[in-house]
Amino acid sequence: MAHSFSLGIRQIWEELSVMQSPGFYWINCDRQPDANLLCRQIIAALSADSRGALICSGDKPDALLSELAAPALRKLPLYTLPEKKAALLSLSDDLTRALKPHNRLLILLAHASLWQTFTREELHAWLRELGHWLRRRQCTLVVLSHGNGVNKLRGQLAAQHRALDGLDGLASLQWQQDSAQYLVNWWGTANGVNANQLLTLYAAQQGWQGEDNQKPAPSAARNDDHIYLAEQRVLDGAPPLSANWQLLENNAQLAQQGMLMLSATLVFALYHSEEIDTLAQQIHSLRRQRGNGLKIVVREMRASLRYSDERLLLACGANLIVPHVAPLSRFLTMLEGIQGQRFSRHVPADIDVLLSGLRPLQLKGYLRPEAFTAAVRSLMGNTLLPEDGKGVMVALRPAPGLRAEQAMTLCQLRRFGDVMTVAQGRLLLFLSTCRINDLDTALRHILRLPVEEAFSNRVVWYQDVDINSEIKRMAQGVATPAARQETPIAANTSEKNADAAPPVRRQPVAITLPAAQEKQA
Repeated sequence: MAHSFSLGIRQIWEELSVMQSPGFYWINCDRQPDANLLCRQIIAALSADSRGALICSGDKPDALLSELAAPALRKLPLYTLPEKKAALLSLSDDLTRALKPHNRLLILLAHASLWQTFTREELHAWLRELGHWLRRRQCTLVVLSHGNGVNKLRGQLAAQHRALDGLDGLASLQWQQDSAQYLVNWWGTANGVNANQLLTLYAAQQGWQGEDNQKPAPSAARNDDHIYLAEQRVLDGAPPLSANWQLLENNAQLAQQGMLMLSATLVFALYHSEEIDTLAQQIHSLRRQRGNGLKIVVREMRASLRYSDERLLLACGANLIVPHVAPLSRFLTMLEGIQGQRFSRHVPADIDVLLSGLRPLQLKGYLRPEAFTAAVRSLMGNTLLPEDGKGVMVALRPAPGLRAEQAMTLCQLRRFGDVMTVAQGRLLLFLSTCRINDLDTALRHILRLPVEEAFSNRVVWYQDVDINSEIKRMAQGVATPAARQETPIAANTSEKNADAAPPVRRQPVAITLPAAQEKQA
């Protein structure tokens, strides 16, 4: 009889890869393929005398396990859970009737949006009741949640460590393009509890595995922490501020000198947007080759950075980006603020992954509905972009007398990543990397007429979960509930005219008059 179950992750501590029985564990994954790989790994790790069960929400379990040839599959019950809140609330009752579990490992693989309607109190009550049920049945449950919404779910679950009847373990698997960070909030076994552990995992054919050995941090041959290397124009024409400052002619010389440093401060100058790719390459090389001790700063000399460009430079290894509106005194104060810091974020070895992942879609303008939904869905699955910060989608209903196809001629989409289509009589716009508070400004630049004159209603989606739900409804051809809750743009617009469908042309029908019938008789 099994008293513990394994995650099957090799080369990490046993205290972080074993689940006690009974127990309740939760692992949040950024991407569905990562959760699928971990799920197959857990099933493959079941011993001959262990019993398990797999519950999938959304996808069929047969497709998930088609490539797995583990002995445990022969006796592994498979279940499908509807993507509804009521299905989660009745999970224990359904399992009791269908499986009558005892001393089993239960694996629940589900999208994080399944818990999006739970309040903090409802989630706590659900965890408490399910935890009591697991202990009565002497079972272990591991929840593998994935997709958009895991960050919000992680925050709700993090408070459960204070509850004695809450989770026994909470962890996150965060994809870093060439590896994954396994962050353990806490993990309880029969031997005790481990907390706040961060490990690097790599995906292999057999599943996730740890590093063979940890790379030692480079030791400085000399102390260069007090040295400042800067492009000569970043001081606005002023001479070097002290003997510790050295000004160089351009960014290329600065990058070359930086290769000899370990913990100095390097300040690059950025004048034009065309320089961003070269600058990203230089910062990436410095960070990968010289380690985390360098303090790399980019000062924007003219307005040239977009939101996606800032994220690219930060992902390549920059510690700080100083906007062009910051005066010299403010810039020097910001430099003082990063002294003594070490860079802590992971930088992938392949910069092409960052360039392709952090740049907006290389599409703009009108797309057919199928291409529109595919493009937005691919962007929503990008883990390099922040959750609820990938863009804004807007549905605009034209004013009476104006068709959606005609309204397209009012739009001028100049930025890559800004796309539009027509569906359900509305004009749909997706503005990549646009913040919700900048939407009105963006629409004024895109539309040739004021929004309130050309359109009667609009619906806005800016959270990843909501955008994905609407895209899914569009792909299925189902009218969105939000379309029935559109808000008027102008106060004097009547709801009747705004929601009225365009008139349908009536077809002529032949009829015989009564007088003609009598004459024929």
